Amino acid sequence: MLQEQGPLLIAANHPNSFLDAIIVGSLFKSPVYSLARGDAFAGNFIAKILRSFNMLPVYRVSEGIENIGYNYSTFDACRKLFAENKIVLIFSEGRCINEWHLRPLKKGTARLAWNAWQNKSSLKVLPLGINYSSFRFFGKNVFLNFGNIISTEDFPNDIPFGKYLKEFNEKLNEQLQDLVFEIDKNDREKATDYFHINQPLIKKILLFLPAIIGLITAVPLYFVFHLIIRKRAQDHYDSIMTGLLFFFYPLYVFAISLVVFFLTKNFYSFLLLIILPFGAWSYLQIKKQIR
Repeated sequence: MLQEQGPLLIAANHPNSFLDAIIVGSLFKSPVYSLARGDAFAGNFIAKILRSFNMLPVYRVSEGIENIGYNYSTFDACRKLFAENKIVLIFSEGRCINEWHLRPLKKGTARLAWNAWQNKSSLKVLPLGINYSSFRFFGKNVFLNFGNIISTEDFPNDIPFGKYLKEFNEKLNEQLQDLVFEIDKNDREKATDYFHINQPLIKKILLFLPAIIGLITAVPLYFVFHLIIRKRAQDHYDSIMTGLLFFFYPLYVFAISLVVFFLTKNFYSFLLLIILPFGAWSYLQIKKQIR
């Protein structure tokens, strides 16, 4: 599936804010354009940054009825992308909530597909279930479950639009129900059954010492960010934490290396640029997977 070429519309659930788009976009061979909540595009500067990451705005009524008209521009942009055999990612539930559960689907995915098919596009719709072992526990297992392609051939040529919307969502929902894990948030036994990956004992032994080094050095930075965002981020906690660590962890490691160098006057201090990230990676390999 990761080699799939466009025109392609990936229809996914949305459990973990912009981290969902980052993960999907990083795995596909071709660039993936993703639809994001419109209120994030506040101001020209931020809008330009988000568009540079292949993101396009979609507005909901809750974000201002006056903004709904901008969705037509986004649909036109998607139609052009499909004409260029590109890939677009849409989150069919319409909003992000951290849970192991598929929520009712909005009609945006069906409308986008209809718009493309009415313009003679050979668009394919690919259902995708995104599942995280945790939304607050750093270092997690992520399962991407792909469904079967939905195409225009799955619907009669003369189907009325209203009936089409209903049948499309039924087909998509039927697949996503099998692709998205359904787990009560307090059922840790079931979560373990779904998400736990056995690690060989020899691997745990070999990585134990570097894992301790990685844990001790990374904890201060992690908890500084945790204290800042824990009460503000809500369902965006995981994505914000990942984004902060992505940008600041390399600077943090470089700063530690510089401090050690100035204290020891030894150029071997810069080996920490390799040792510390390897230690952090080692910790993620052997740490407890389900909290």
